[in-house]
Parts: sequence; C-alpha cells; structure tokens
Amino acid sequence: MTHRWAWLTAIGLALLVTGCAETQFVVSSAKRISGSTEATKQKDPTPGRYKIGDPYKINGIWYYPKVDYGYSETGIASWYGPQFHGKQTANGEIFDMNEISAAHRTLPLPSVVRVTNLDNGRSLKVRVNDRGPFARGRIIDMSRRGAQLLGFQRAGTTTVRVELLERESRQMAAAYGQFVKPIKSDKPPPTAAPRGVVTSQSLKPPPGANAAPPPTNNHKVVAVESAPERDVRRPSGVPVLDETVKVVPIGAKPQLYVQVGAFSQYDNANKMRARLSLIGPAKIYQVRTFERPFFRVRLGPLTDVAKADSLLESVIDAGMKDARIVVE
Repeated sequence: MTHRWAWLTAIGLALLVTGCAETQFVVSSAKRISGSTEATKQKDPTPGRYKIGDPYKINGIWYYPKVDYGYSETGIASWYGPQFHGKQTANGEIFDMNEISAAHRTLPLPSVVRVTNLDNGRSLKVRVNDRGPFARGRIIDMSRRGAQLLGFQRAGTTTVRVELLERESRQMAAAYGQFVKPIKSDKPPPTAAPRGVVTSQSLKPPPGANAAPPPTNNHKVVAVESAPERDVRRPSGVPVLDETVKVVPIGAKPQLYVQVGAFSQYDNANKMRARLSLIGPAKIYQVRTFERPFFRVRLGPLTDVAKADSLLESVIDAGMKDARIVVE
C-alpha cells in the first residue's frame, strides 16, 4: 500500500510540474512571438538594432512589415507594462515601462510616430521598438508611461490616430547606419545670388616710392582648402524625444464599427448583411476606390470599446474570421 501511494504521489508531482510548464508557456508565448524573450534585464543592455522583418503569421493572420512613410491609421490603443518590464523588445532593446515607447505590428523598428488620443486631444511623439499588439481590434500598444501621458492608463484602451513621422523616422534609420534616400521636396531649388565681375591690373608705385620686391618662396601664401559641405539630409544622431504632450482639436467623438467585409458586388454584400441579421443590424456603405465601387458591410456605430470587442467576438464565432474593428 505504501509503494502504491508513493507511486501515485510521483505521478501527481509529474503532472503538476508539466501543468506549471504549460501554464508558463501560455503566459509568455504571446510576447515571445512578438519578439521579446524571458531573459532577465541585462546589466549592460544592447542599444538594439534597426529591423523591418519578414512577413509573419499569428493566430491565423499574416502581417507584412514594411517602410511606409505615408502611414496614418485610426483605431484602438492599449498598453502593456509590468509583465514585460526589463525584457527584450523585438529589435533587441530592453523594455522599460516607465519610458515612452510602443509596439506596432508592421512599422520598422525603431520608428517615430505621433499618437493622438481622440477622446481628449492629447498628442505625443512615441518611439516604436516592439511588435504587437496581436489582440483583434488594436493598432498600437503603448508603454505604461505613454498611456499615462495620453490619459488612458485607467481605462486600458482608447481611440487614437497614429501617424508615422517621416523626418524623425529617417533620422532614426540613419542613426542605425541604414541608407536613407533624400527627402523629396516639391519646392524648386533657390536661385543662386548674382556674381559680380572682378578685374585686376598692376599699378605703378606713386612718385617717390620704391616698388616692393616680389615675395620669395619662403613667404608664399598657401591657399587652405575649404572643408566639404555637410549633407544635412543625413542626420548623425538619434532624434531626441521628450514627454511633451500637446493638446490638439479633435472634433466629434469617433465612432466604432465592426466591419465584416468589403465586396465588389452589391448582391454579395447584401447576402452578408442578411447573414448578420441574427447578430445585429448591419448596414452597407458604398465607397469608390480607383473609380471602382466597393460595398462595406458593417455593424454599428458603437461608442464603447468593450461593446465593440464583444460584438467582434460574436461575429468571429459565427464564422466571419476576417472581421475587424474600424474607427471613424
């Protein structure tokens, strides 16, 4: 009986250890996928590296990192902090939740964006150095400090506009040794100032004065070559970002929709609208792109992020996996 009890105890301990290991993997895998590791904070952390990265797939969705200096998107922001404090970001930096930084799914790392809270008008320049967020309906994941300055730490989420800042992002890439093409300007180059014509001739010495002898080789003036002009289009350092928060006008409060799909044929859009009737009232919105009409099928509008999340889950559970939250 004693041997049997010891055998059962050993099996229980083994299952407990295995369960703990699986739990630990589940807790850490989401951020590990995005580029972070479970390594402890280093004494001398590396400054990180410039990274764009290959296409990757998470939870059945493909993401395609790229350089896009025209990037501007409106959506929902979240924030992350203590559980990843001191761990590596996707480009090898050390995440500090008390510094301003953010995670984005496709922008180059690092990049500089301006994030504007569409609920209160607070706007902040942010350094993007990590991958994420991978929760549906989120477009950027702020550090805790960034969420505090933008005024949504307690709420957890907010509607934002995220715009890539081209000049600062180019400076960031150049600081990491990346080749950066000159910034194009629509303005014509300035016209050069007119140059006058200068002539010279030898003059005779005035009466009663002796002409100075010509200088010897030991007294010749050597022309000093001027230093080459510095190319101001290639900055030499990383742009300095601070905690300056601007308050900008934001207009009407943004509305949230759950967009199920966009169709080129109205009949297909109408069929999708009928399919959604059991979940909620859906509408068809016609848009024109490249002289071609498209028909978007959406549920909403909604004014609450929690309601939008719940509605999105219902739509996905009904089999419409490509549904997403849009903010307008």
